[in-house]
Amino acid sequence: MEFGDVTLAEQIAEFVCGTADVPEAATNMTAKAIFDVVTASVAGYETASAGAARNAAETVWGLGSAAIWFSGKTSTISGASFSNAACASSQDLDDGHRAAAGHPGAAIIPAVLATLDRYPEHASRALAAIALGYEVAVRISAARGVTTVATTDSGLWCGQGVAAAVGWLRQFSSRQIAEAIAIAGTTAPSQAATPYTRIMGNNVKEGIPWATANGLLALELAHEGFSGPIDLLDRAERFDRNTLVSGLGASWQIEGTYFKPYGCCRWIHAAIDALLQIQADHQIAADDIHSLEVETFARALSLNNETRPATLEGAQYSVPFSVAVAAVHGPSALLPLKEEYLNDRQVITLAERVHVSVDRELDAMFSAAVPARVRITTAAATLTQEVLLPKGEPSNPMGWEDIDAKLTTVAAGRLDADTLGRLRKAVAALKGGEIEPLQSVLARQSLPERNYSAPTKHVTSDDDHALSEACWRSVIPSVI
Repeated sequence: MEFGDVTLAEQIAEFVCGTADVPEAATNMTAKAIFDVVTASVAGYETASAGAARNAAETVWGLGSAAIWFSGKTSTISGASFSNAACASSQDLDDGHRAAAGHPGAAIIPAVLATLDRYPEHASRALAAIALGYEVAVRISAARGVTTVATTDSGLWCGQGVAAAVGWLRQFSSRQIAEAIAIAGTTAPSQAATPYTRIMGNNVKEGIPWATANGLLALELAHEGFSGPIDLLDRAERFDRNTLVSGLGASWQIEGTYFKPYGCCRWIHAAIDALLQIQADHQIAADDIHSLEVETFARALSLNNETRPATLEGAQYSVPFSVAVAAVHGPSALLPLKEEYLNDRQVITLAERVHVSVDRELDAMFSAAVPARVRITTAAATLTQEVLLPKGEPSNPMGWEDIDAKLTTVAAGRLDADTLGRLRKAVAALKGGEIEPLQSVLARQSLPERNYSAPTKHVTSDDDHALSEACWRSVIPSVI
């Protein structure tokens, strides 16, 4: 590239600003994504991390006109976006995208809806704005080559989608959006510890709330004339040009969104589906299982995979523990995972019987797929089930009725019947492009606050430590 050429960030920004309409299929998927993120937020509201984020947002950003969902409180656009993103992502129930290997919705949707609270005149543009945000974020993540990067953490790229979505919503210039993409990409949370930390059970997780607030800050800075390294996407060894700009507008990345039926890392879902299928087909109870082998792709072994996690986050990143919870208590126990299961002796005992290994054929399918093969040994037989496409993938989709069923399970004991009914009516309106009824539901206090105690001290066994470090060394040796 020579000085004076149009950069890739500028090309992307020109596409964003030049988009007048988004196809109906893309806006339909956007409405479904909003429904799903709100459902994930109902599940996440009661977590200590979400409560801490709400309190911190009030202290750091102060009051404003943007709703902190389900609390009856408000903050600035950045404060509400941060806390709502933390809530949406806290139980690992938020949507994702295979090409990006991460979660765009928990960042982009809270940012756009918070902006609408401050600028309601743009309500008719909300669905298109979100679709554009997914387009930018997913392309940037996918262009890195997700099989080779040290971490796929969403915080590294979702803030650029926030900047694009909100910039288009507020009708900023292409130059301002390009600069915002550059600023957000350069100043995104580093997630520096992800490749080596033994403490995956922490509240930072993928850094989504920080990237969300940072994307908004980058946009405001660009609007005021602040500049960034506008050529940040032009390094060929870091970003693939075709992935970034080829076919812009011809198809829409949001249509490739996957949704999650279980509150744990997506890399575990195929194993859970396979386990549940074996149990259903052969009437196998958890106590019947002598051993459980999970064969999968190598990246799944980079999770902490603790058999005795001390936190919900630790459980969300553990293949043995999440599979054991599903085997003992059924799939609804992961909608969402409850703290009480962390001390469930039956779950822990089964988790300690789970062995996770890499299968070369399954590993070759990553990142286009996240497959697993489960082999259960009982006193009577050895039973095997392979799942290449877990429930929720675009080719094995969760429909509107599936997400509504997810809401029903999540809302039980959390939302009263009146609020649940108003939420369903708001979703029906959302399908027709009307977002104001949903905004009204989200702004009301409908979930109680709780007293959040200090987090449990994280303790792991020597075996857990050895497994985590050995897996990282085998999967990405250059990182350690």
